[in-house]
Amino acid sequence: MHETRWLNAAWVLLLVATGITYVLGEMGLVSHAGGWFLAGLGVLTVIKGVVVIQVFLEMRHAPALWRWLLLGWLALVIALVALAYLLGRA
Repeated sequence: MHETRWLNAAWVLLLVATGITYVLGEMGLVSHAGGWFLAGLGVLTVIKGVVVIQVFLEMRHAPALWRWLLLGWLALVIALVALAYLLGRA
């Protein structure tokens, strides 16, 4: 029963976070946003990634090596997306 609560809470969190980014995108706020706003969306993306890795991939119970490999992969992908964005603005 306890595991079901984790899954439901994570699912609701992901739904809300996805809904927020969808609404902001549809309102056109993302294309005119400043750096802090986009950084906030990046943080939201990282939170979503960590929730998926820890809860849905069940890395909370996995050996530390696997958990850190997946979290490192997430950090690398986010860093590369940020770098591509910054290079595109230059």
